[in-house]
Order: sequence, then structure tokens, then C-alpha cells
Amino acid sequence: MTDVTALLERPKRDGVIRTVLNNNPGMEAEMAERIVDEAVKFTATCAAFPNARLRPSRVVDEGWHALILHTRVYSELCEGLGRFVHHKPEPPDPSRHNAGKLTRTQEMIARAGFTVDDTLWLAPTDQTIPVAADCEHSEPGGENTCTGDCSNTGPN
Repeated sequence: MTDVTALLERPKRDGVIRTVLNNNPGMEAEMAERIVDEAVKFTATCAAFPNARLRPSRVVDEGWHALILHTRVYSELCEGLGRFVHHKPEPPDPSRHNAGKLTRTQEMIARAGFTVDDTLWLAPTDQTIPVAADCEHSEPGGENTCTGDCSNTGPN
């Protein structure tokens, strides 16, 4: 299995974790770390499988948002992965949710060599892990998939 912390070393990782904590008052540091790690896995998987049309869960999206806010860190991560992974948000609409798409994304993360933190892959209406992220991701035309714009990316 691939060690996700090798992709985003400290103190860069710590800065992204702090952003998740700042955006989610009361969240435990250990949960923020897990969310950031899963967002890094998601990004790496999008880069590895650019045509897979993957989507993050609402919880994982929180980490992805925090990661993207650290523009230099995110750019360096994507450069190291060989492909820039774009974020394409849409207003939330739980009616577009398709549990199979999240399951498929988890399967692809495992295929990319990572251990999936299944607890973080909740349906958008599941508030078991409350986070500030409030967006959905889908292709133009409303198809319920998130590419993170992966299918339209190319090497930097």
C-alpha cells in the first residue's frame, strides 16, 4: 500500500490540517488528519486515472477544499503526481447522489494502492461527520459524477 503521508509531507500537511480545523470548529485533530489524507488519496487517484470520472464524498471534499486553498502545496502535489486535478463545484443537490459512484471511487483509490478510510465516504445527507463543505460535483448536463475535472486535465 502507498503511504499517503509521503505525498504530502509535514509541515505542508499540517497547514492543510489546520485549515480543516479552522473551518470546522470543534473537530478533533485526528479526524482532520484523516480527512486531509483521504483528500490526498482522492487527488492522487484522479491523477492516476484521469478518465475515471471520480467523485469525493462530502467529507472528503472538505479536505480537498482545504488542500486547494493551499495553492502552492496543491500545485506541487499535482506536479508530483504528473497531472493537475481541477475542482469543479456545483450547488448541492442530494437528489443527484448515487452511492455507486462513491463506492466506485473508493474502489479506484484502493486500485491506486491506498487503504480507503471507509468511514469518510458518507452520503451527502449523512451528517455523522459534520463538515463545512457544501457542494456536489458532477459533469455538465447534470450526470452525477465528479471528475474533479479529471477527465479534462493534462500534464502541466
